[in-house]
Amino acid sequence: MACGATGFAQPPTGPTLVERVRQLTRESAWTPLAAVPLAFPVHHPQGMVKVGDALFVSSVEIRVRTRRLPEPVGGYDRDTGEGVGHLFKLDMAGNLIADLRLGEGTVYHPGGIDYDGTSIWVPVAEYRPNGRSIVYRVDPATMKATEMFRFEDHLGAVVYDTESRTLHGVGWGSRRFYGWEVTADGPIIAAGRPADALRGLNGSHYVDYQDCQYAGAGLMLCTGLAELRQAPDAAPFRLGGMDLIDLHDGRSVHGVPLLLWAPGGRPMTQNPSWFEPTSTGLRGYFIPDDDKATLYRFEVNIN
Repeated sequence: MACGATGFAQPPTGPTLVERVRQLTRESAWTPLAAVPLAFPVHHPQGMVKVGDALFVSSVEIRVRTRRLPEPVGGYDRDTGEGVGHLFKLDMAGNLIADLRLGEGTVYHPGGIDYDGTSIWVPVAEYRPNGRSIVYRVDPATMKATEMFRFEDHLGAVVYDTESRTLHGVGWGSRRFYGWEVTADGPIIAAGRPADALRGLNGSHYVDYQDCQYAGAGLMLCTGLAELRQAPDAAPFRLGGMDLIDLHDGRSVHGVPLLLWAPGGRPMTQNPSWFEPTSTGLRGYFIPDDDKATLYRFEVNIN
């Protein structure tokens, strides 16, 4: 995934976030701080970043669900369905401030997002494996979106490495990794190269990632879940987890389960998450449910 330089500011979640995450273990005890009902339908939330006192949440509004095809057609195992991509801006009380629609036509499924200190990077893809994607950069103050490039694979999340000035993408089911260089003016170098020429494989099969953020020191923090069954027809047990990934080679360098569940039974990392270091540990923000959802905040004391 190695790529090498925009004058973007370093987000506050730099090396300190890495240090905090590396100290997490299975026994780390998370304490609930707040459960804030969102005052609007959030649809199916995907990614989240915190900029100042505002949260930005990417989400897909599904209008027609995708349908499996009897046989693959053109490399696709399902049709495109129909939907609308959103980037919501909300305050910490759960009120909607702005709603930016992103995507076009069959490209309507936003993924995990990241903040580079200046802009929010948002991938929007077709809702199927191997589907096309459009990557946008959004000004958090004006909510103006700029299309950066198009890509011939589904990008389920993007992360911006502020130190090497590289953008990294995570494919469907987090099985594939991609990387691109970014110039000072913003264009993506080699964005037109075919997907298979840029592709690396994820060697970690612990969880499928739902959201990722740059953690500093060339590492990204990804969260997601695994569905486990004792038998093929048994009800699934859903376990949430966190992975710290080296962006240079795609290796997991630290992974821990996150033993937190919403009242409805979903892992807190079912949908988007965002983490920031505190003076004593780590704070996490989660929206595990769809539609009429709640924003949860937790802290863990690591010292």
